[in-house]
Formats: sequence, C-alpha cells, structure tokens
Amino acid sequence: QVQLVESGGGLVQAGGSLRLSCAASGRTLNIPVMGWFRQAPGKEREFVAAIIWSSGSTTYKDSVKGRFTISRDNAKNTGYLQMNSLKPEDTAVYYCGSLRSGSLYYKSSYTNWGQGTQVTVSS
Repeated sequence: QVQLVESGGGLVQAGGSLRLSCAASGRTLNIPVMGWFRQAPGKEREFVAAIIWSSGSTTYKDSVKGRFTISRDNAKNTGYLQMNSLKPEDTAVYYCGSLRSGSLYYKSSYTNWGQGTQVTVSS
C-alpha cells in the first residue's frame, strides 16, 4: 500500500508561483505513474499532469502546458508540481494519486489519493 501526502498549497496573486509536493511512503516501488488532479468548488476532479515514475515522461492538461511542470525525485520518493504564471482559474484543491490501471487521464484509474492541498489564486 502506498500513502501519498500533498503539501505546498497556499494563497498567491495572479502571475505568481507555487510548488506542490507529493510525498510517497509505503510500497513506493508500486507507483507506475503519479498524477496530479484538481477539483474546484462545484466541479469534477480533473486531470492536470502525470509522470511515469520510471522514465520521467510527462503529460499535461492543455491549459497548463508551458506554465506547470511535473517532476519527481526518486531518492526522496516525492513528486512535484511547479506552477508558474498562475491564474484565478487555477484555484482548486490539488490532489496526487498513483495509477492503478487504465488511462492516466481519468481519475477513476488512480488510487491512494492524498488529502489534497488548497491553491487559491487571487486576481
């Protein structure tokens, strides 16, 4: 079993930056893909970015391409989401999860969700 804990959220002005962390513990060798999702009030949880743990290959939601960067540190068993040029529409609770099976773009494919970290971008 893998446990994931997110941190790094906060309040930032539009145009600012934040770096989210997702610390993994437990059977970390079982993480094939780490994904970041976000959920705004009244909306569904949506895909943001994912990284294949072994190779470091990445994929992003179109609206965050060029602004967000997902990465991982194998030695620290931690994934990161660097968010630059933040916009008010990025405001949401951000979650990390580990891929169980299926498409890495669907939240139903993930398990071991963390508790989430709030990101609020003011205009």
